[in-house]
Amino acid sequence: MFRLLLALFLATPCFAQFLWNGAHLKQVRESLQAKDSPYAEAFRGLESTAKSMLQGKDVSVMDKKHVPASGNKHDYASLSRYFWPDSSKPDGLPYISRDGVSNPELKEYDREALDKMSRRVQTLTLTWFLGGDTAFAAAALKQIRVWFINDSTRMNPNMNFAQMIPGRNHGKGYPFGVLDGYSFVQMMDALALLESYEGYKPADRAAMKKWFSEYVQWLATSEQGLEESRAKNNHGTTYDTQLLAYSLYTGDRNTAERLIAHFAERHILKQVEKDGRQPEELKRTLAFHYSWYNLSHMLDFYTIARNNGLDIRKATEIQGRSFYKAFDFLAGYIGKDSRQWPYKQISGWDNAQKELTRDLYRVYLLDTNKVKYRNIYYSNRNKAGYGMFNLLYVRATDL
Repeated sequence: MFRLLLALFLATPCFAQFLWNGAHLKQVRESLQAKDSPYAEAFRGLESTAKSMLQGKDVSVMDKKHVPASGNKHDYASLSRYFWPDSSKPDGLPYISRDGVSNPELKEYDREALDKMSRRVQTLTLTWFLGGDTAFAAAALKQIRVWFINDSTRMNPNMNFAQMIPGRNHGKGYPFGVLDGYSFVQMMDALALLESYEGYKPADRAAMKKWFSEYVQWLATSEQGLEESRAKNNHGTTYDTQLLAYSLYTGDRNTAERLIAHFAERHILKQVEKDGRQPEELKRTLAFHYSWYNLSHMLDFYTIARNNGLDIRKATEIQGRSFYKAFDFLAGYIGKDSRQWPYKQISGWDNAQKELTRDLYRVYLLDTNKVKYRNIYYSNRNKAGYGMFNLLYVRATDL
């Protein structure tokens, strides 16, 4: 039965791609037929996680503890991550900033649920695609319907109350709340892949296209979206990357081409120095993390564009400033102690190192002339971890 399903899968055309690579995933799937597949261990881990998800509950915006200022639980709401109650005030209001320190009240809103939804859809879909068990595809589709489609549980396509600060702005969200929506980018490949699952109906596809069309409209016209689009740090990068992904998903290639044409001027010129430093990110108490974070979203932008046949050559360098120089600057600290980093990084050094190491390999996949990045990854791959990353990106010869 497995071989029959596999034969059917192999006959299917390559799915629309965003961050994942369809040809690579088909090679991984074929490799898993062999007993000595280099991906076997990673797939067993993925499948184990997916099986536990089958026993779990679908998540929805209706699950949150607090109702947003609109009075409608269908509206997404999240707490601004680094804001805490003011201990000098009886009611703690308005909340005050503690940059780099996350408030545990976050779990009472929708941010963690959104991330969980995205991870569920990705994990379940990938397990189905690589292993052939449609129970995982059915579960992924059910979660999508709960979050986006079903009238009783769906999220309204806006972020009007994302990253609100209690006691401020009348309960409305802030422009940086747009960052929360990046979880959607991370699940776009799974959503596209599910279109080849027989249970994914034309009505599902139409509903999802409509939802993201409305969300793009919100990004392009809302006060939060417009202000975030003008940000000169990682916020602006993240905005453009989201708009690129959703525009391509909804078939708006003109917007995608416009974003690519202006990317270097908007982000490389304004954010990266000639030596690769990113001044806006280096101001933060998590300077290494945010320097990586911004580059990771640039990398996502280029990957999405390249996977859709769009030319990115003019988007990576301008006036002696370069995306690759920015990676060179950070790569020089791989394997070093946080005390050797000349800026602030109050926590999370090891995790930021891991994420940067993984992204260096992804840069190599984007431009195979950057062999030095592959070599850095290869020398530090134990630090980078395995699992789902290997399945999605790492070539068998590099395992």
